Amino acid sequence: MMTPEPKRERRDPQADEPRLVAVVDDDASVRQSTCRLIRSFGYRAEAFGSGEEFLSSPSAAETACLVLDVRMPGMDGLKVQRLLAERDARIPIVFLTGRASDDEERRARSAGAVEFLRKPVGKATVLQVLERVFHVSQRGRGPGDDD
Repeated sequence: MMTPEPKRERRDPQADEPRLVAVVDDDASVRQSTCRLIRSFGYRAEAFGSGEEFLSSPSAAETACLVLDVRMPGMDGLKVQRLLAERDARIPIVFLTGRASDDEERRARSAGAVEFLRKPVGKATVLQVLERVFHVSQRGRGPGDDD
């Protein structure tokens, strides 16, 4: 019988613990399942029910990637993205949404979103996007830069 391979933690090369991926979504079940999926890849994950909650959290300063819903009551994901840019916070943002217009996608991407995923999204797609985000951030380059 084969023993399962131990879960590999996705550590920040500058830190002593796995990278933090923050998940901001107003739907509790989406937050929980997305965090569980991210943890299964070896990253740390922390859930927030609103943009305001994330932005006021001490975790915002250590977030290595933000998985963000577009449409939420109160502050929407595009406003969170805009406020982070105004604060010069260079957190890679992956939008993960069930409902969004083409205009919202265009605005998110033009403001620097790494990816814009529409639900349902497969596990392999989420892993590929996170690996791309962290590969790019390790090299200090933007997501659209060529080799």
